[in-house]
Amino acid sequence: MLGQREVVVGVIVPIQVADLEVCPDHGGFECHWTLTGEKVGHDTALSHGSRALSDPRPDRLSALEPAPETGTASTLQLPDGHWETLLDGLCARFPRIDRAQWLDRFRRGRILDAQRQPLAADEPYRVGATVHYFREVYGEPRIPFVETILHEDPHLVVADKPHFLPVAPAGAHVRETLLTRLVLRLGNPDLVPLHRLDRGTAGLVLFSADRRTRGAYQALFRERTIEKAYEAVAPAMPEQALPLVRRSRLVAGEPFFRMCEAEGEANAVTRVEVLDAGGPWWRYALFPETGRKHQLRVHMAALGAPIRNDRYYPSLEPPSPDDFDWPLQLLARGLAFTDPLSGTPRRFESLLKLNG
Repeated sequence: MLGQREVVVGVIVPIQVADLEVCPDHGGFECHWTLTGEKVGHDTALSHGSRALSDPRPDRLSALEPAPETGTASTLQLPDGHWETLLDGLCARFPRIDRAQWLDRFRRGRILDAQRQPLAADEPYRVGATVHYFREVYGEPRIPFVETILHEDPHLVVADKPHFLPVAPAGAHVRETLLTRLVLRLGNPDLVPLHRLDRGTAGLVLFSADRRTRGAYQALFRERTIEKAYEAVAPAMPEQALPLVRRSRLVAGEPFFRMCEAEGEANAVTRVEVLDAGGPWWRYALFPETGRKHQLRVHMAALGAPIRNDRYYPSLEPPSPDDFDWPLQLLARGLAFTDPLSGTPRRFESLLKLNG
């Protein structure tokens, strides 16, 4: 884990590339980070009350452009170098972004100093200076599905995430992420996801809305005091004695964004139950006791029943554009816990359904 860095809004912690789900065709990163005070886990979530968008049309969301006041900034401490101008230094630091794009960002006030004041492209390059910049992906693909806010209070926000929508910015996705959408909708730059879901997984994501109480809710995931429930559609397993518990050791695989089982002490545990055993595709309830990356997907594939439409397991399929008609059949269906502030039981449930 890399060290924590100053940010304009929220808390940004750079993390290793392998900590994020990245499609192999997404190319390189400007910056690798997640919005939380510590490394997040792969967990789920469930809710009381529901609030829908007043205008849920995807084209309504597509028109929103994060502005410096509401967008999420990354921070760079200018490294040693002998460039004359800030523009020259940024072009050298991020060679994947051409000079014209950097000039456009300067023109729109998307490059700020430590006091959040816009910088000019011809500013002298000063080693050690703090520069805040806003990640942008030109031609970023739109995700034609809308999240639903199921619960909101001063401390917590629970959202139902559609398939294909990333939780936090990474790779080719910056604006089209659950975090960016919610920051814009709620006007709260302090929102931080308390856990992750893979981009292909639908379901519930829990956000901290107040940095003062964030640690109490992060402890729920760290100490595994949350009951988590997923639902999946996968091939029938009549030969297996179900329910069963899968225990194994998960380690980084090849390429870097995949996981695999290995010899050694188990660090991933999943309980598997059957919800519907009709036909060649069964519906399963999955209960992870741990939160390893891609845990449910790897465990189901290892049992001989890879989750339907999984492009990573048991084997990696060639890169291709998202096919919105064939989402991964995995849903973060439920979450229950005792609220660390009030001591009251809380239970949330996804409103989404798998289509089989």
